[in-house]
Amino acid sequence: MSKVAVVFWSGTGNTEAMAKYVLKGARSAGASAQLFGASYFDAGKAAGFDAFAFGCPAMGNEELEDSEFAPMFEAVKGSLAGKKVALFGSYGWGGGDWMSTWEEDCAASGITLAANSVICNDAPDDEAEAACKALGAALA
Repeated sequence: MSKVAVVFWSGTGNTEAMAKYVLKGARSAGASAQLFGASYFDAGKAAGFDAFAFGCPAMGNEELEDSEFAPMFEAVKGSLAGKKVALFGSYGWGGGDWMSTWEEDCAASGITLAANSVICNDAPDDEAEAACKALGAALA
């Protein structure tokens, strides 16, 4: 059974809702999955998981949240090579440039994404819910 960590940061609750859908998708596909807020996850915890879904909304000028999420992700990146990784998040403006930048950072760090990233504008609708569940299932 695959062990999946769903790690997120959310300011408005939209990315948290996405994280819960990812968790449901992973569990429904047979994985043992656990939900973590970004401030409760680190490289030590990463060692206990086979797959990871990271969720962060677009902040500021289309960037990752910089006080909790970005430092945590930077600290665990070295633990992710060769493991299943997927990204998700919401945005309220712009067109998703933060996700493209994040995907490029993963590629430059040797992280191969196991599924297409999922983004949604504001709260997840039915389409985003289904995409998040599929993302979770892909990690299982």
